[in-house]
Amino acid sequence: MTTKEHILIIGAGLCGSLLALRLAQLGYPVTLTEKRSDLRKAKLSAGRSINLALSNRGLKGLELVGLEKEVESLCIPMYGRMLHNPQGEMQLSKYSGRQGEYINSISRTGLNALLLDKLETYENVELQFGNTCTHVDLKKANASFKQAGSEYTLQADYIIGTDGAGSVVRQQMEQEKGFLFSRSQDFLTHGYKELTFPASKDGDYATEKGALHIWPRGENMLIALPNMDKSFTVTLFLAYEGGKYNFNNLTNEEIVEEYFKDVYPDAYHLMPDLKTEFFENPTAPLGTIRCFPWTYGKTLLMGDASHAIVPFYGQGMNASFEDVVEFDKMLADSDFDLEVTFEQFSKHRKPDADAIADLALDNFHEMKSHTADDVFLEKRKLELDFENEFPSEYYSKYALVTFREDLPYSKAIRQGRAQDLVIQEMLRKNILKPEMSLKEKLNLVLEVSEKAEHNELIFDLNS
Repeated sequence: MTTKEHILIIGAGLCGSLLALRLAQLGYPVTLTEKRSDLRKAKLSAGRSINLALSNRGLKGLELVGLEKEVESLCIPMYGRMLHNPQGEMQLSKYSGRQGEYINSISRTGLNALLLDKLETYENVELQFGNTCTHVDLKKANASFKQAGSEYTLQADYIIGTDGAGSVVRQQMEQEKGFLFSRSQDFLTHGYKELTFPASKDGDYATEKGALHIWPRGENMLIALPNMDKSFTVTLFLAYEGGKYNFNNLTNEEIVEEYFKDVYPDAYHLMPDLKTEFFENPTAPLGTIRCFPWTYGKTLLMGDASHAIVPFYGQGMNASFEDVVEFDKMLADSDFDLEVTFEQFSKHRKPDADAIADLALDNFHEMKSHTADDVFLEKRKLELDFENEFPSEYYSKYALVTFREDLPYSKAIRQGRAQDLVIQEMLRKNILKPEMSLKEKLNLVLEVSEKAEHNELIFDLNS
């Protein structure tokens, strides 16, 4: 079957750019459109995330298009969570007990620019920036755009919407399918604001660069990721209302300074521009979008357009890149029949998209409070010991999600949640006795976790 159908991709962010690149490599004529100006030429707006966490699932997508080596120069390895307590003391909680497993802080703009640069080397790709999609004919595969006051229509054979959480393509699909289209949009009671640790006076990183820094404070938290210019992007996750401090009552410089001195004292000393950035940078909401079906007519949704998630597992970009990998597999399996691929991808990928959305919400609660809990820390120490001594036999929930790119998210959540439940219960009930060998502890954990994963009763762990 010929692979020459013209594909219009709406949205030239990370997912759309990677998808366009892969389809171009397969010989498809591709038009990639973006409502924003070319990010390689535009100045990044203040407060917009400039770094992301790239891990195995995302790397799998970059390997698919042959960019795994080129992307290395953009990456800063992070080997674990650096936990900061209220007294300013730090403790590193490694992501894995195995050698060579880490995540990477990477520039969103740098990665997107790399993909766009590579796309421009293909003659079968047309890039269009600064045009806003106003309407999509899902069945006829054409879309209307506005650019600099003029309007025009692009005709294609198929359309793929990768236009993010506010997707125009998804909105059109919902409008046309009516009650047959299911969509939910759930916001957290928290928002986020981005701040900065600039480089130190001697031009170095202000704190340890090889870690993702977390200040867990119960209901709220601060995180920081390193950048190539020796700065850190710092993100405050804070409730809009309730408690002593919230976004609704941090209304002047004095109370902002009081809040950071009181709650994040060591971070406060690394933010000379705090009061300026706090009021100049926007406060943004945090939400999860789920919908189904992802395809209608000759149109498909992918990435955040179909499954936007909160950022607490660092898997948003990775999940979108994995979308491209899974789509590519199904395209080959269908002998490059796009209509069949759209249907199969939509049905196959939906359970894993729901799973990572649930996992991201799980990790929100884990990061802001559980990371400072004694049982959680004891569990992590035991898991690191398991992974170090028995690297092929045990993977923590975090490792299953982040480093087991061969494992679907839906499997990772079932297995990981079961292990978390079992280990924490065993620790609370002192079932893992000091006289037991590490291997005996592992065997017991695996045995009971398998039962928990399959919903078998495990409450009488002492029997």
